[in-house]
Amino acid sequence: MSQRMYNRMWADAHLELSRLLKEEMPDKSPEPETDRVVFFQRVAVRYMRYLKLSRQLEKVYDQVVHPQKRRAIRPVLDGVMGRVLELKYDMVETEFSDYHYLDDILHDMKLTPADLEIPIPHYFISEPSKEAQEREAMLTQMLKETTKPTEAPKMSLEEAVRVVQAAERARQGRLRAKLNKESRNMDWMFGTEEPGAEVAEAAAICIQKVWRGFIQRKKTKMAREEEMIFLGMVMDPKYKKLLPSEITAQDDEDKTLMTREEYEEDYQKTIKAVVKQLQDVEGLDIGKTMKEQLRQWFFECRDTLGTFPEYPCEEDGGSAPLFINKDPQQLIEELAAKEEEESEQMPAEDSQIDEEVKILSTGCANANANTIKLLRNHPSEMVRVAIMPTHKAAAFCCLRFLQSRNEQNNFNQRHDMEMLKEEQRREVESEIRKQVDEEMRQELAGLKLVVDKEKSGKGNVKKKAAKSGKKKKKEKDLTAERTLQSLCEELVQQGLLKLPKNHRIQEFLGDYSYLGTTLRQNDTEPMPSLSDVRQVVSLYAVLPLGSQEIHEKAPLIKAVLLAGPAGVGKKMLVHAICQETGAALFDLSPMNTAGKYPGKTGLAMMIHMVFKVAKLLQPSVIFIEDTEKIFYKKVPKEEK
Repeated sequence: MSQRMYNRMWADAHLELSRLLKEEMPDKSPEPETDRVVFFQRVAVRYMRYLKLSRQLEKVYDQVVHPQKRRAIRPVLDGVMGRVLELKYDMVETEFSDYHYLDDILHDMKLTPADLEIPIPHYFISEPSKEAQEREAMLTQMLKETTKPTEAPKMSLEEAVRVVQAAERARQGRLRAKLNKESRNMDWMFGTEEPGAEVAEAAAICIQKVWRGFIQRKKTKMAREEEMIFLGMVMDPKYKKLLPSEITAQDDEDKTLMTREEYEEDYQKTIKAVVKQLQDVEGLDIGKTMKEQLRQWFFECRDTLGTFPEYPCEEDGGSAPLFINKDPQQLIEELAAKEEEESEQMPAEDSQIDEEVKILSTGCANANANTIKLLRNHPSEMVRVAIMPTHKAAAFCCLRFLQSRNEQNNFNQRHDMEMLKEEQRREVESEIRKQVDEEMRQELAGLKLVVDKEKSGKGNVKKKAAKSGKKKKKEKDLTAERTLQSLCEELVQQGLLKLPKNHRIQEFLGDYSYLGTTLRQNDTEPMPSLSDVRQVVSLYAVLPLGSQEIHEKAPLIKAVLLAGPAGVGKKMLVHAICQETGAALFDLSPMNTAGKYPGKTGLAMMIHMVFKVAKLLQPSVIFIEDTEKIFYKKVPKEEK
């Protein structure tokens, strides 16, 4: 598709997101719902809409080549995926199950089971940070060096003699058998009696039997393949080959990725040049203007209040709030109101909690006997903190590009120079403001000392009250003197840090459970299908590990338990998670750690090293196979 089509998809996605946010943040707080089924349906519909929106935004972010547009889309995409996780958590809390069957919703929204698949963003692997790339290269090099073929183990002279003797006896036996076979063939060839008609007929029958068996097996195999193709269990070989249109589309996507990397590199170079130009040309004028405005504010405050004001501290943004068009008295009142809000925040939260408990208890008393509790639609933290601000900024950027800017002439989708200068001018101003704050803070202290005859000091620095209670005891670092490289080398040599195999989530094949809703209507809990497992693993493990923003803002899931018989793909899913997110794999299985770090001190050292390296090599996956063996009170004889 063309870049114009992706721009249209971006605009449609913002329109849909605006509708969703308007529904989630209504003017009046919605009344609590007493019917659990109705509440689940409402959450599930919203979940499907956000899932569809995340798939659309991921496609746009992956294919758009304009650097500034991609920077506006990325935070919205992270927020939407975090909201998907949050709604999944609400669905689990409502149904008390990790697996849900949304047949009626798919039918109403005219979707297919394929639309339930969780889209894994491509930028999880294609856009790692520079530090992550360096660590991954270091780790890959270590793992390759340790997996090289080692030298053969040394053996004693007696063992070597026994091996040579056994090999020699085997060689002589093979030679003797070969000579016996040749002698029998010679006797038949030079025999005086010629083979009769019976021998020739028997030979012909033997040849016919072999040939007919071969032909029949071939026909049977072809008939089975045709039957499987007819039943739809196997794809027809003529459809396995890519069509010319598919090959062209794949080539276009590859060219788009190359163009995107080229534009991004050019954009980074332009940023450095623009920043240097702004600092050289406008830096002095910006700093001079700021100082003059601050001096004017000093004397206006002294004329109004009789004393010089206190300079805002760095925690409140320094002098940034002072450049808003407000009177000095208004600024002072705002600072005082902010301090009062911080002091009264805790009592207000307690009263709000008491009010919610009171409403909840009153509603439960009026509800019917089948109602367990009132299901309230609380304002989502993900919507309020993550999606709303990023959506407003991205929508503003979208309007600027698609309406204000003349995009018709920008065929190559290069970055917008005017917008780049505006963005970098704000960055340069913030850097200059920090330097100006340090100078003007000293100048204000000098004015107070000379004019008001006050002692200069650190009066403007807020001291936080010490929190009551005991301080947490810091854990002792057992490997404080060792470097990350040395720790990684030791873990690799011990086999605790491994290189994940090349598997993907899509390789975990399995279809949707079409009878899930029917079984639940008959009070039977269905077994989760492989498609359900694939979706849950993508939501609980891949998305939080792949994006730091999603990990911080979405509901935290610390561990995932994969249970099932041998050979169903549990270990493959672990390797797929590492491949999709670029995570480091640590193997703490009992069979892998047995005898490597003996004793309590050795166990403590092993756990400390693994967790320390895992934090430094984030994202990381700690894999424990046969977890039940860790909790053995007595080891069975067959496993000692």
